Amino acid sequence: MISRQPDWRPRLVAYLATVSAKPFAYGSQDCALFVAGAVEAMTGSDPAAGYRGLYQSLKGGLKLLARDGLADHVTLLRATFEEIPIAFAGVGDIAVIGEVGMPALGIFEGEQILVLREDGLGLMPRPAATLAFRVT
Repeated sequence: MISRQPDWRPRLVAYLATVSAKPFAYGSQDCALFVAGAVEAMTGSDPAAGYRGLYQSLKGGLKLLARDGLADHVTLLRATFEEIPIAFAGVGDIAVIGEVGMPALGIFEGEQILVLREDGLGLMPRPAATLAFRVT
């Protein structure tokens, strides 16, 4: 079971500082790996360890997930984390943004969601979330 470490908050802050200006890159710094890195910072467990550095495109990432019987990154979240009502999501929980096409992932931060943009971290309003998953 993936559980937050007692010092998860400073660990998350330190992780965010290291990725804040890194540009988007499939396989090393995309939205799924950004969120997995946040989970690893908070818990010590990387839910995407088997995927890091093994793809260079969205299609390549989806192919790896399909190899493991997963339709997409949201399916991986459902297999790993508890889905919760968005209203109950707290700091550090996972946000899914968008329903059409390929949804993006982010990390809840109060009334905003930390997301990965082309040039580094950005913010979206909390109501942009369409699903939420608890990082315990």
